[in-house]
Amino acid sequence: MPMKGRFPIRRTLEYLQKGDIVFKNRVKVMTVNYNTSGELSDGARKFVFFNIPQIQYKNQWLQIMMFKNMTPSPFLRFYLEDGEQVLVDMEGKDYQQITQHVKKILGKTEGALQAEAQARMRASNPANFGPRKYCLRECICEVEGQVPCPGTTPLPKEMTGKHRTLMAAAAAQE
Repeated sequence: MPMKGRFPIRRTLEYLQKGDIVFKNRVKVMTVNYNTSGELSDGARKFVFFNIPQIQYKNQWLQIMMFKNMTPSPFLRFYLEDGEQVLVDMEGKDYQQITQHVKKILGKTEGALQAEAQARMRASNPANFGPRKYCLRECICEVEGQVPCPGTTPLPKEMTGKHRTLMAAAAAQE
């Protein structure tokens, strides 16, 4: 399929997944105020162009609003869960500096992201068995409809090997 439109590389899944800003859960709304012309808004324009699609992809629960040419200086405003507002000035900054600053103050840490990924992986596959530290279940007997563990509940006689051999020996004698 040919890539159509202006700068289609920004809409590829590979590009969107490379975004490194994942906001904390308490960030609910992000507003971007910038100008479409002027040297002081250059970093803000590049931030909007390169990073906003990645931020939208990585933070699907986040509402993002853009305000163009409504303010003399560019800034970001974040509205948090508890009603608090965080203001980030973007005037005269490069888009990479803006990205690093936003990630530092409102982004999740690498440790938190890894812990969430591990929890998601652990919970995503109910077929894994092992210690509770790593898996949802320790034994197949914990699944409903499965035979209980013989260590905790005795099996019916028909399911034990001793009973089968006795029955086979009795059938052979007759």
